[in-house]
Amino acid sequence: MDQRLSGVLAVVALVLLAGCAGLATTGGTDPGDNATTAPDRTIEVAANGEATADPDRATVRVSVRATGPDPEAVREDLASDDEALLAALRDWGLADDQIRTVRYDVREERDPRKRDGNVSYVGVHTYALEIHDVDAVGEVIDVAIGNEADRVDRIQFGLSEERAADVREQALEDAMANADADATVIADSAGLELVGVQSASTAETRTVHAGYATPMRETAGDAATSVEPGDVSIEVRIRVVYGAAEAS
Repeated sequence: MDQRLSGVLAVVALVLLAGCAGLATTGGTDPGDNATTAPDRTIEVAANGEATADPDRATVRVSVRATGPDPEAVREDLASDDEALLAALRDWGLADDQIRTVRYDVREERDPRKRDGNVSYVGVHTYALEIHDVDAVGEVIDVAIGNEADRVDRIQFGLSEERAADVREQALEDAMANADADATVIADSAGLELVGVQSASTAETRTVHAGYATPMRETAGDAATSVEPGDVSIEVRIRVVYGAAEAS
């Protein structure tokens, strides 16, 4: 009696399992039904793109210099000249966050031409001035030189974050257009046709500050310093993988 009952239960269990398996197969979806067919071949290209814009920012480096018989005298002279320079720049309109120190140096200096080894000390304090109006660069230089700055080291024109983002977008569009053109030529030459982009990535971004300049002061009278800014370029390099198939 127990053996017959065990056999019946085993048969019922097998039937139920088979039914469940059938329901799972019937109600499920074959993963391959909706899968996208991969392209037969791929074409990979690297392309460059570039865009330029007029600068809307400038950084001017100016230095205060002092000499003296000992470090303390040099430090005091620098502090006095710094105070006059910073006050003039703030009066002109530069905010504190537009003025930053990029170098401060007090060092010993010997004159090799003197046998007694005469020693003096030289101090330099260099500031980077961030100017948001490129047309005002010459005026800021005049203010600095007229208020204890002894040297203008460099002028670099650049882009604000907002403008840089716009220019980079244009450079990427240019690079993508170049990539499309290159891939089309390759596909046509190989008897293929493009069937979409499989992947794309930026390989490199570079900002070219073509707007370096050295200020030139007119020699006659009190003419203002004249500075001519140059364009700023953003260059990008991208890699794009295209799907390709036999041309129809």
